[in-house]
Amino acid sequence: MNTTATNAMSQAAIHVRDLCFSWPQGAAVLQSCSLDVPKGEFWMLLGTNGSGKSTLLRLLAGLLQPQSGEIQISSGVGFVFQNPDHQLVMPTVGADVAFGLVEEKLSIAQVNARVREALAAVKLLDLQRRPIYALSGGQKQRIAIAGAIARQCEVILLDEPTALLDPDTQLDLVAQVRNLVKSRELTALWVTHRLDELNYCDGAFLLEQGQVVDQGDPERLKQRLMQEANVAI
Repeated sequence: MNTTATNAMSQAAIHVRDLCFSWPQGAAVLQSCSLDVPKGEFWMLLGTNGSGKSTLLRLLAGLLQPQSGEIQISSGVGFVFQNPDHQLVMPTVGADVAFGLVEEKLSIAQVNARVREALAAVKLLDLQRRPIYALSGGQKQRIAIAGAIARQCEVILLDEPTALLDPDTQLDLVAQVRNLVKSRELTALWVTHRLDELNYCDGAFLLEQGQVVDQGDPERLKQRLMQEANVAI
């Protein structure tokens, strides 16, 4: 491996090379997919339905295993699902954030400190005792993110987290994640198909038929997709 490639890997929180994945008895989903997400940056993953975005995120989270290729990712990975009801399992906000800390064998005081810090980071500390069912969709997504912060994850993967939210709440959540990335030196990869969300990220990848076909400046990618949409019309 040359020096340039080694340096690129050392500066990336997420490093993917020639990743291939197919469902059993199905067509290939990812084909020699490669990308790097720099440490401390907020990147987005674009593509039409079926392009492999969600599958790629699940491979990065370890929820699926690739047939071939290489994945290197910073320790501590948090995953935020499109529907937060699929991952919030405890009856109250504080209990749910604490749930992910069970395996760390922390003292009660340490758990409480982690929970309070994480809820403060997403600006929901005053809801610590609130029942999960009483939260809005946007609040639930922020609780899911707080769970990753409590576990001190360095990387957060978000699979279309605004899909079920109203327009105002969508952009509020994007802005919140960007602020967390910058203030806490996290790295985030966010799957989306909403072009207005690109205004908040450092860069973006365009996935087509399981491969990254373009990447870089989010404004340029936004213009490309808008032009392609106009041509299709």
